Amino acid sequence: MMTRTAPATQRGIALLTSLLLLVIITILALSMFRSFSTVEKIAGNLREKDRALHAAESAQQYAEWWLLQNGNVNNPEVTCAPGLPINANVGIASGQVCNSTSTLAKLGVLNPGNVPWSIGAGQLQYMQFLPTGMSLVGGPPGPNNDPPYADIPGYYIADLGIAPDGVSKTYQIDAFAYGATKTAVAVVESVYEIKPGVSNPMNP
Repeated sequence: MMTRTAPATQRGIALLTSLLLLVIITILALSMFRSFSTVEKIAGNLREKDRALHAAESAQQYAEWWLLQNGNVNNPEVTCAPGLPINANVGIASGQVCNSTSTLAKLGVLNPGNVPWSIGAGQLQYMQFLPTGMSLVGGPPGPNNDPPYADIPGYYIADLGIAPDGVSKTYQIDAFAYGATKTAVAVVESVYEIKPGVSNPMNP
């Protein structure tokens, strides 16, 4: 006589286990996608910060070069006041040197924690320098379809007075630039010492 065994009480466990594993795999996949998105954003932000830094350095180097042209170091310094920026691309004659850094600090125009900076009212007048090939947001595309920049780089030159050697003059150059947006901003600063031949800049 043949006997039958009772149905297994564990029937359906395989289905539950499969569903549980499916849920775990789905959660892991979603986490990976979110991770990739975050990494892409970080990489994009780093790229824009890097582009802003290079643009600011271009403006800084132009300001240092400008000081050496046509005796610009002998031009009288001015009290920099609020106003629209000056186009440095017009020519060597266009430019100004602030007579003090105190006005820069007073208005806090180069405070990296306060971006985007406004242009115009309440802003010190600064020089704008547009490097060759730089494209701006809303303008024609740059070479090689480079992404555009949010605005033209700018710089200030401030007279720090006579250097310790009693002959050279020292200048503080602050330059800033943006990446694709005005939240990607870079500020660079240099102190530049110029010895104008054998003349004493205190007695031009």
